[in-house]
Amino acid sequence: MVILHKFDQLEKNLKIKFKNKKLLEQAFVHRSYLNENPGCETEQNERLEFLGDAVMELVVTNYLFQKFPKNPEGDLTAWRAALVNSKMLSEVASRLGFNDYLILSKGESQDNGRARQFILANTLEATIGAIYLDCGYDKAEEFILKNIICELKRVLDEKLYVDPKSYFQEQAQGKVGITPYYKVRNEEGPDHCKKFIVGVYLNDELIAEGEGPSKQSAQEDAARKALKKRGWE
Repeated sequence: MVILHKFDQLEKNLKIKFKNKKLLEQAFVHRSYLNENPGCETEQNERLEFLGDAVMELVVTNYLFQKFPKNPEGDLTAWRAALVNSKMLSEVASRLGFNDYLILSKGESQDNGRARQFILANTLEATIGAIYLDCGYDKAEEFILKNIICELKRVLDEKLYVDPKSYFQEQAQGKVGITPYYKVRNEEGPDHCKKFIVGVYLNDELIAEGEGPSKQSAQEDAARKALKKRGWE
């Protein structure tokens, strides 16, 4: 059985007091744990995640709609996507200390790569779902504004809403008439914790290298660095 009192400190950190503490516990239960512990009475977090995702989308959408009345739908959609993608949500969850409370199988608990990023993001959504059910919409909105919407300035300042690969390709084709391509230069680590080094090239010239837990993320990192190196930001 999972011990409920381990979440007392998390409640203090979040400044939220749950009436039904089992909802908070459930938000942190990954399905892999129940596969290893079939007798556990606590449910997994996927239903809460489903609910929390919808609540988060509504809060973020409403905030952007009200805050930026003159911006077109395309801007708001791009900004929202940057705020609620798995990378951003996993960063928020890590900042809140969620790693210390995850309830995982032994195998999943050893994986600190890309899979953990998705688990953290999903757990944050499930926690929002739990807050909504236990404390109501206003408390869930307060949590989202405090912990997710606060990242909007960084999203806008660092242009995190721009797809770096698409933007680099657009700039390269427009400025030098060349379509960039990517090549894996190195790959290391076990399957559950890979690290890829990817180079981005214009013709045969290596412009920049990027790294990440997947080829896609390494390509994005390389494109971002190439934009900076070429002064095309």
